[in-house]
Amino acid sequence: MKKISILIPCYNEIDNVELMSQTVINVLNEALPQYDYELLFIDNCSTDGTRDVLEKICRENKKIKAIFNVTNFGQFNSPFYGMCQTTGDCTISMCCDFQDPVELIPRFVEEWEKGHKIVSGIKTSSKENPIIYFLRSMYYKMIRNMSDTEMIEHFTGFGLYDKTFIDILRELDDPIPFLRGIVAEYGHGFDRVEIEYEQAKRRAGKTHNNFYTLYDAAMLSITSYTKVGLRLATMLGFLSSGISLLVALIYLVRKLISWDHFNAGNAPILIGVYLIGSLQLFFIGLLGEYILNINTRVIHRPLVVEEKRINFDPDDEKDDKDA
Repeated sequence: MKKISILIPCYNEIDNVELMSQTVINVLNEALPQYDYELLFIDNCSTDGTRDVLEKICRENKKIKAIFNVTNFGQFNSPFYGMCQTTGDCTISMCCDFQDPVELIPRFVEEWEKGHKIVSGIKTSSKENPIIYFLRSMYYKMIRNMSDTEMIEHFTGFGLYDKTFIDILRELDDPIPFLRGIVAEYGHGFDRVEIEYEQAKRRAGKTHNNFYTLYDAAMLSITSYTKVGLRLATMLGFLSSGISLLVALIYLVRKLISWDHFNAGNAPILIGVYLIGSLQLFFIGLLGEYILNINTRVIHRPLVVEEKRINFDPDDEKDDKDA
């Protein structure tokens, strides 16, 4: 009997975890009774009582597993690590807030049985704030045009991954994994198919995404999968220095020709200083982001440090250590 793993990362989702587990299990029992299953919740150090609920549902159903992180390891490390801990023939990753439709699980499995190793859920529309959705769309288009890898627009990681692809993830040894980029980079070799859906609103609770988390995601994708930022800094630096030199020569010639009558004034000097200074500050900041990315990779801290795991077999734990 084939086994389906459902990975559900969570952070402060006390109002959603129990209903999410019940909903997923109902879908699996009704639409996919011929498959075995496991539900794996990986908790990113919740502080609202989510862990108490997880312990309760794990006691009631041994097929529900949980990993508790010692601290919050971010929106990318924790789900990636959780995927690497699954034991099924395929793994479906989805959010705990019901924005990823649970009813698509049978459709994902159907495409998987047709031979597709990766089934990606693609948002065609969203019930979230239209301004945020527009900004996300602009971001995806920008990254797609800047990156050497053909990035997938409106792909959040929601989808199904065959065990062979999960094995690749375990071998990557990436301290700051960006799953959306990894799928775009390696997905073509795994017969990937896309399933469109409309993203719903959060069922309950407060979103944990803010400007900083969105900025962090943007910088991780830019510094990991693009060279354009550094190349742009070089080209604009060369262009601005050339323009500055040309303007300086023009002013010098005009001053020599009309020494007593030509008055340059302070405006050109101020404009030049502010323009060049702003370019320098912008690209120093961008360069800092690349250096931060390199520094994180060189330090190579573990993706996640576990505090506790529930309902894992000893053989599974041994395999995880070997991996």
